[in-house]
Amino acid sequence: MTKTIATLLAAAFVLAGCNTVRGVGQDVQKAGEKIEDVGKKK
Repeated sequence: MTKTIATLLAAAFVLAGCNTVRGVGQDVQKAGEKIEDVGKKK
C-alpha cells in the first residue's frame, strides 16, 4: 500500500514538472515573438 502511494506521488510530481517546463518554454517563445515583432517595426 505504501509503495503504491509513493509511486502515485512520484508520478504526480513528474507530470507536474513536465507541465511547468512546457509552460516556461511557451512563455519564452511568446516573449521572443514579441521582441521579433518590435524588431520588424523598426
